[in-house]
Amino acid sequence: MAQFSGFSKDFFKFFEELKKNNNRPWFNANKSRYYESVVSPISEFIVGIGPGLKKISSCYKADPKPHGGSMFRIYRDTRFSKDKTPYKTHAACHFRHTAGRDAHAPGFYVHIETDRITFGGGIWLPPSKQLGQIRDFIIDNPSAWEQMLSSTVVKRAGGIRGDALKRPPRGYPADARHIDDLKKKSFYLMSEADASLALESRFVTETLKAFRAAANLNHLITDALELPF
Repeated sequence: MAQFSGFSKDFFKFFEELKKNNNRPWFNANKSRYYESVVSPISEFIVGIGPGLKKISSCYKADPKPHGGSMFRIYRDTRFSKDKTPYKTHAACHFRHTAGRDAHAPGFYVHIETDRITFGGGIWLPPSKQLGQIRDFIIDNPSAWEQMLSSTVVKRAGGIRGDALKRPPRGYPADARHIDDLKKKSFYLMSEADASLALESRFVTETLKAFRAAANLNHLITDALELPF
């Protein structure tokens, strides 16, 4: 597989046109273009991420397969959505923990839209059991959590984000240390960049930099869930 040198301009042009023609006839007519301008270079990007990701943690996979690997499918799940357009108008990759899809472990994520890139790591809406483990870990390890929050890379990225409850979760006192984080239902640290970065070979380097910024968060979450990092 060729070394990643940046996406071509047709990568973004494809998604701009898809926004205006989000239907099966148009997509089927442009399917070979989709594989050439989107799928193939994303696979190259994932391969490029692999060695650096392994240095961050050997517990995460960079799998370039178009189906079942790190690349998200372009097809939308419209079963429970009012929006019935069949295709996503962005590209995304999720670098999962080797414990598997059912372990509810934190991961690293890249989201590429026509106007911006978002990349970083964390865990999205873990089930109640795992969420409770994370909250208990914060209670039991306040200094480690505080050290992560106060690090330069976390502050530069805007801090730990995630939708939160309005009230303290049941069983946790309102005056608990880090109560704002205990209210969270997700925990993630994401950095942003202009979409033009994806056209350059340094996209790999900048993505790994965002992953390293989120690595301590992922490490603490895997500790909370009793998983390796």
